[in-house]
Amino acid sequence: MTKILSVPILLLITITFNSCGSLQQLNTLKPDPDNAIPVIYETTPSFINLPITIKIQDIENKTNSYLNGLIYEDNAIEDDDLEIKIWKLAPIKIRNENNKIITVLPLKAQVKYRIGTKQMGIEMYDIREFNLNGLITLTSNCSLYNWKLKTKTELKSLDWNETPTMIIMGRNVPITYLINPALKLFKAKIETKIDEAIEKSMDFKPNVLTALEKISNPFQVNESYESWLRLNPVEIYASDLKFKKESVQVEMGLKCTMETLIGRKPESIFDSSKIILKTVSKIPNQITTNIIAVSSYNDASKIMTKNFQGQEFGTGNKKIKVQNVNLWHKDGKMVIALEVLGSVNGTIYLVGFPKYNEIKKEIYFDDLNYVLDTKSRLMRTANWLAQGIILKKIQESCRYSIKPNLDEGKKTIWNYLNNYSPMTGVYINGKMEDIEFQKIQLTNNAILANLKINGTIDININGLK
Repeated sequence: MTKILSVPILLLITITFNSCGSLQQLNTLKPDPDNAIPVIYETTPSFINLPITIKIQDIENKTNSYLNGLIYEDNAIEDDDLEIKIWKLAPIKIRNENNKIITVLPLKAQVKYRIGTKQMGIEMYDIREFNLNGLITLTSNCSLYNWKLKTKTELKSLDWNETPTMIIMGRNVPITYLINPALKLFKAKIETKIDEAIEKSMDFKPNVLTALEKISNPFQVNESYESWLRLNPVEIYASDLKFKKESVQVEMGLKCTMETLIGRKPESIFDSSKIILKTVSKIPNQITTNIIAVSSYNDASKIMTKNFQGQEFGTGNKKIKVQNVNLWHKDGKMVIALEVLGSVNGTIYLVGFPKYNEIKKEIYFDDLNYVLDTKSRLMRTANWLAQGIILKKIQESCRYSIKPNLDEGKKTIWNYLNNYSPMTGVYINGKMEDIEFQKIQLTNNAILANLKINGTIDININGLK
């Protein structure tokens, strides 16, 4: 009787054991996340077109501010019988004519002319005073030297509004023939005065360095992921001046590096004392910059969880479904935690290096494998799940698109290339070409797709303040 009963009992125990074995609990060890090294991205030099456009009106205004009142004085009447003082009578007018600056200076002249003789030690002189006004016309050739507009000015003509005369022996005698030769004596001084005034008023360095300081201040590209774009000026290039209607254009170019950093706002590393102006025949303006498509592990986990919805993995009646996905960083690799239900309950840990599909704009894991502890436990309790064919099917769902991130990044950059003005009189415009993938980097809380973008940027400095 005992032997007869023992058979059903053993059969029941066997069925119960096999039934429990079909719903196994997988107790794997979690690979704890670690700290990724802070990322600073590699940069390549970029060349930004930096044209400075100065209106002739600005040159006129600033020249007038530097040249005022008495501009020439000769008080020594003994040497040539003339004493002359010249004042600027009205605002100077400046225009462009055949790629030269034409300056018209309204002036007032006070001339004292001495008539008489000195005989036998006795001086017999009569001093006459004349107040005249007229226009001096000067022409200037222009060039750029040491951040300044340099001019070489020549006095072309002097036109009096009325002919100066003097009564000699009861007759009005024109004395232009006396005064004009005297004025030629100060011709070089008037020319120098104009050159000095233009040079002082057309010093580009303060404006250029102020503009560079503004655009070198890091600005936030993405608030959610705390990504920042920083421009680091290296050198300034300058070529020849060009006249365009009522303005002068100084062709300048900026050599710089551009980098994206993650975290709190980085410090500006702009140092105006290290910026050197170099003369070149041609200004390059092609830029190459790095942008970062940032995907937080949380966002990537949500996208990948959706990929697994409704899918079963296994063979025959041994199957699992992925309920949730979590991602984190470990030893330079990506850990993918799959919470599963089915023939096996628990968490499966995978590890691999993320890669990028240029055509699909996707992050994927081509060399995905089980974490060592996970694999050893699967081999003991669910060998069917450890098979490569199931892992390959799981791998197909371990991917997600970063296209939305790219679109957002391009949109953000475009905002800074569409007549963006960081300060009064400074405007930034440009265009972007195709985006090229460079590499993927892992941080503590995000996957970063490092992408290179080519294009052109113009930073136009309009006028001088």
